[in-house]
Amino acid sequence: MADLIRRLQVLLDESRWTRLESRAQQEGASVASLVRSAIDLAYPDAEWTVAESAKRFLARAPVDIPAWEELKAELEDDLARDVSS
Repeated sequence: MADLIRRLQVLLDESRWTRLESRAQQEGASVASLVRSAIDLAYPDAEWTVAESAKRFLARAPVDIPAWEELKAELEDDLARDVSS
């Protein structure tokens, strides 16, 4: 865990406080840790989002790509059609 060196005071209405306190008790966590988690979800670190994007990309099913010769021929045909249009 990162060093916690900054203090934040936030005023909440009773409804929000009750929801946070109830959830904290259910999860066996502190209200402060829930607030930190909510901040992380709402405003993710740029490095985290890049890492998460890479993870999701690599987890995707492989795409069936034709052999290079076939793909090259398709691209050349498409290009020839575009040029002659």
